[in-house]
This record gives sequence, C-alpha cells and structure tokens, in this order.
Amino acid sequence: MLMTVGGSRFNVVLGDSDAARAFQKLLPLTLKMEELNGNEKHGELPKPLPVSASRPGTIRRGDLMLYGSSTLVVFYATFDSPYSYTRVGRVADLAGLAEALGRGDARVSFSIPQALTPHVVTVSFIHGRPWLGRNTCRSHRHE
Repeated sequence: MLMTVGGSRFNVVLGDSDAARAFQKLLPLTLKMEELNGNEKHGELPKPLPVSASRPGTIRRGDLMLYGSSTLVVFYATFDSPYSYTRVGRVADLAGLAEALGRGDARVSFSIPQALTPHVVTVSFIHGRPWLGRNTCRSHRHE
C-alpha cells in the first residue's frame, strides 16, 4: 500500500488482521489528519473497523494503528504509551516520514498501486526452432 503526504510517498505493509483487511477495502482514501503531541497524526475514517486492541507499550515510528474503531493514527516518533490500539500496518520506509508529515495538520492519502499487467508473448516451435510469425524461421519458409 502507498501512503502519500504532499509530494512524498511511503510504502506501507498492512498487517494480517481483520482491521487491516477492512481498511484496505476503504482504499483509495484521503484523510485530513490532525497533529497531536508532536509524535502522531490522527484522522477519522468514514466507517468503523473491526478492533482487537492491545497495549503495545512502546509505539514505534512508522506504526499505523487504529484508536477506538474509527480513528486512524500514523506515528512518526517512538515513545512509550499506556493506550490501547489495534495494529493496522507499518510504514516500511521511514526516511523523511516526520518531515513529510510536518508540524501541523496534514492531508494523507492511502492507496493500492495499480499492478502492472504482464505482457504475454507466445512463441511457437516448428522443427525445434522458434517461430515468431510469418517468414521468421531461417531454415523454413512459412506462408
């Protein structure tokens, strides 16, 4: 999954949970995320997600978590916390994350990149040699 903030893009690895799967079904999604405590951005989701909250103890820079059932939080600092969260995923490439999110509120987009459609090439063999089309085999002329 991609997270885009301004001109910066970050790869996010979604967790293997009901919350992560439900979040993925909401994509593409753009949220206005508000600054809180100099270590996180949080925004309200359009609908609640399944929760399985636990107290992580230490929040890690790059954690993508759900607070309650409908508040998505992106953490850009590491710190200890007594609060409970449901893990959704993790930002994989942390370089520039805090700078991109900035000090104030941020507009953050989440999306799944379009998969490249594979190109299929069919090669036929005639007498053990590849034949890619009319008159392409050196030893035989095919009309």
